[in-house]
Amino acid sequence: MLHAKGTLCTIDVDDRSIRTESIEDELSEFVGGRGVATKLAHDRIPFDADPYGSENRLYFSTGPLQQSRMSFTGRMNCTALSPLTDGVASANAGGYLSRNFVGTGHSVVELTGASDELLAVHVTDDGVEFEEVPELEDATVPEVTAVMNERHGLESENLATIGPAGEHGVRFACVMTYDSRAFGRGGLGAVMGSKNVKCITFQGDSAPDVELPSEDTQSAVHREAATSDHIMRRQGTTNSIEFINDNFSLPTRYFSEQSFEHAEDIGGDAVEEKKYEKASCSVCAFACKLPTRDEETGVETEGPELETVFSFGSNCGIGELVEIMRSNELCDRLGMDTISCGNVVAAYLDSEAEFGNAELVHDIVEKIAFREGEGDLLAEGVARAHDELGVENFSVKGMEFAAHDGRAINGQGLSYAVSNRGADHMYSTTLGDEYGGDVDPQGTAGKAGLVIENENRNAFRDSGVICQFGVGRAVEGERFEALFDADYDDLLEIGARIVELERHFRNQRGHAGEEDRLPYEIPDLESSIEEYYELRGWNEDGTVPSGAVAEYAQAD
Repeated sequence: MLHAKGTLCTIDVDDRSIRTESIEDELSEFVGGRGVATKLAHDRIPFDADPYGSENRLYFSTGPLQQSRMSFTGRMNCTALSPLTDGVASANAGGYLSRNFVGTGHSVVELTGASDELLAVHVTDDGVEFEEVPELEDATVPEVTAVMNERHGLESENLATIGPAGEHGVRFACVMTYDSRAFGRGGLGAVMGSKNVKCITFQGDSAPDVELPSEDTQSAVHREAATSDHIMRRQGTTNSIEFINDNFSLPTRYFSEQSFEHAEDIGGDAVEEKKYEKASCSVCAFACKLPTRDEETGVETEGPELETVFSFGSNCGIGELVEIMRSNELCDRLGMDTISCGNVVAAYLDSEAEFGNAELVHDIVEKIAFREGEGDLLAEGVARAHDELGVENFSVKGMEFAAHDGRAINGQGLSYAVSNRGADHMYSTTLGDEYGGDVDPQGTAGKAGLVIENENRNAFRDSGVICQFGVGRAVEGERFEALFDADYDDLLEIGARIVELERHFRNQRGHAGEEDRLPYEIPDLESSIEEYYELRGWNEDGTVPSGAVAEYAQAD
């Protein structure tokens, strides 16, 4: 089976020691990306670790396809114990970082410990250097890029950076790369901030040898990306805003409504009008990114994508695209997940009866990043702030909801409930089956198996690492097999192990099935959750049976 090559580089920023070791066994079993990082996190982070503590570990990892020249592979993975969800969480980001990372010769870089001084950590194929950067305290992401470029000739594509939000421990802080691409969900930027690392850079020309898929297979994927006339190439994910709105699955005014009267003003056509050039990720011909600019105000950003349009648009009651662009740009500069940030701002607007107040939104976003005033409470996220705000807790396992409302597409609701990552739409993407008409969106009965297959496929996809927008278009079942030289069922089994390791880690931290719940009712949810456990081979309380992970993980 195709898998990543390269060493594990462990960087202890406390004593500034470096250790390099082979992890060939782990790579051959878990391929790379999310899979190998989850395996390492499960085995090496103490089950009782504090997410903000020095014993937590932050992993950057790639898969084997980051050494190809194939479209949909310009991404990499980041994993840690999440301060938002209290479990192992992974996020992946696009841009141009992954190929620079591969050039260092490592397949995984692990940060542990905590530095007394704010650091930039430079990883190359010649070694690791530590640079004390106290002058970058509270610097924005673009400001860090400018300094690293001036001092070292490093570009945004070499950097993984946190903004002020990460330094101040905002529970949904991002790690940013290429200035506008985010390792978005789960608060991984806060973990990096707790280690007092402002940025980590990657550069080198020592990519390990990987026996890549055939040129025919790679060319076929690349050709389909280049010739596709899919609307996403013009409008990104915002192309579906009005469709989702029409199907009553666009949460509005902090989830009090399910459609927004100004959806057309902030949808795909409106975003396309602001788009001023094409943009992509590394070697990808699909080019679905959205550099946008408003000529009248001068506001410029990349995006907003669908989830940001929902979180800072409909859910905040804001129907002016330029104001959403401004929120998007603020979150990128300050280093925050736009989904969680927009949701917690919407909760605050609800508590203050201020829906539609864009000026207040932008003020609150900045306060959250620096934990100033009411921003200190909101930086904790919806699950920890809702009581004091006097609003409902629209989150699962501490993670705020994505746009696709489970009250309208019930299989997606089921997937939110059981996901180890909480209310994240990318964990199972059952929404695609329901929006596409393959599955009746009403009810959850009989959908547990579909949720499981999607979870397993996506866990493997994130180990490859392959972009979601390639999967289901240019990269489907048979092509998965060709790319990785393995049977599709075997690839799904790897995904199942990843999901099980995540669940086992949560269980060891005291979390069980009582957290597999939603803040609203949908048909047959309880029986469908029971079926999910049964099909997974888990206990009735949603825990992984004792010894179940012993074959492929350190279990205790």
